[in-house]
Amino acid sequence: MSIAYRQVAAEVRAAVEAGDYPPGARLPSESELARSYGVARGTVRQALATLASEGLVSTRRGARRLVLARQRLQGFNELRSFSEWARAMGERPGGRVVALVRREASPTEAEQLDTDRIYHLTRVRLLSGRPVMIERTAYPEHIGALVASMNAESESITQRLQELGVVFANAAHTLGAVVATAEDARLLDIRPRAPLLREWRRTTDPDGAALEWSEDRYVGEAVAFTVHNSVHQNTLIRGLT
Repeated sequence: MSIAYRQVAAEVRAAVEAGDYPPGARLPSESELARSYGVARGTVRQALATLASEGLVSTRRGARRLVLARQRLQGFNELRSFSEWARAMGERPGGRVVALVRREASPTEAEQLDTDRIYHLTRVRLLSGRPVMIERTAYPEHIGALVASMNAESESITQRLQELGVVFANAAHTLGAVVATAEDARLLDIRPRAPLLREWRRTTDPDGAALEWSEDRYVGEAVAFTVHNSVHQNTLIRGLT
């Protein structure tokens, strides 16, 4: 069922992006969509919940969903690479490698990755040619060696690692606000001390082994994040840093 709902979500997303359902239009009912795609109504409901988490359709249930004006929302309910998210928003993903070095881990990197040696990547991410985010990512040596063999400016590192058998199973995210350093400002072509959204991210495999520890800094007006909670499962934890 997990594959089916992703397929339905992809089909509806493509129809919205193609203009078949413009902002303000109502989608067919869940029953109509289920008949159209030959799936169970519960599968359609799961697909629509995914699209709602992306800010693409309204969150109302029991009625035909309303197509919303497109927003650049990144959800935490699914593990999606920057490239996947950008393409889902109709943007062209890109990257510019600033540095990739093999070195000793800092105390924090050693604690997060449980290793003394790492590869560290600094990369600017682009949306249709516009710099919107800086990745500063540390990898354990065995993962970093794979990254070093890639073209990180044209490939999705996450997708390529998955193709090589690396399984990204879980991620913990911590969000905060910072001001741009001189280096941030230069790389993102913004003014120094401009507000940035910072995300700390630690990703692990199914056995809990760390795969990456990253500090990502986003231009504030370029992206928003969404987290959906329920009485059954809470995915957002507020804390002080």
